[in-house]
Amino acid sequence: MPEPGNIQNSNRDVVNRERILVVDDERDIQELIHFALKREGFVVYTIGTGEEALVAAEDIGPELIILDRMLPGMDGVEVCRRLKTHETTRSIPVIMLTAKTEEDDIVVGLEAGADDYVTKPFSPKVLVARVRAALRRAQETGNVPVNEIVRIHNVTIDIARHSVSVRDQPIHLSATEFAILEFLARRPGWVFSRARIIDGVKGENYPVTERSVDVQILGLRKKLGDDGFLIQTVRGVGYRMRAE
Repeated sequence: MPEPGNIQNSNRDVVNRERILVVDDERDIQELIHFALKREGFVVYTIGTGEEALVAAEDIGPELIILDRMLPGMDGVEVCRRLKTHETTRSIPVIMLTAKTEEDDIVVGLEAGADDYVTKPFSPKVLVARVRAALRRAQETGNVPVNEIVRIHNVTIDIARHSVSVRDQPIHLSATEFAILEFLARRPGWVFSRARIIDGVKGENYPVTERSVDVQILGLRKKLGDDGFLIQTVRGVGYRMRAE
C-alpha cells in the first residue's frame, strides 16, 4: 500500500473532507478518477490490488471506497465481501466498477455487499454524482464508519463532532491543529515530513510554509498537556504519533 502521505486532494478542502479510497489496477483509470474527485475537493487515495485495499481500509478509514471488480489476485467481489463482514469496515459504502454489464455479474457484486455499481467506460461526472449520493445515503441512515472515533493512548478524537478529549477532559483545538492530530493519530508510528503533513491536511501546493507546521505542532503539544510527548520529532525527517 502506498504511504498515506501520497494522499491527494484539491485546495477546495473547505467544501469536502471525505476520504475516498480508489482500488483499480489500471493506472489511467486511477488518474481519471483521482482527477475527477480531487477537482471536487475530496481527499483521494489510489491503490492497485485487493490485498492492499483491505489494509488501506483499516488504516485510512475512508468514507467511501471505489472498487474495481477485476483485480489481480483477490478480485473485487471477494474484497467487498471481506470489507462488509469486518466490524471496522462493514459500514463503509462501496461503489463497484465493472466492465461486465451482464445482469448476473452486477447482481454478484451487489450481493457481496456493494452499495452501488458503475460500468466501464463511465462518465466522471456520473461517478462523482454516484459518490455524492452514496455518501448522502450513509449520512441519512447514520451508516458512518466505526472508526469515526479515533482513540490512541489517552487521546480520543471524535471526527464527526470535531472534538478531542485527553484523559476524558475536552480540549479546544483550532481547525488546523485538529486536522494535524487526526492525520498523525490515524497512522501511529508512521513518520511524515512537514511537506507531507501539509499535503495531507491542506492539499497539494497549499501556500503554507513548512515552518508553520512546527508552530502548529508546538501549540498542539501544549494543549495535549502531559500527553504532548505522544507527538514525536524525528530529527531531520519530520513528525509522528507515538505507536501504542
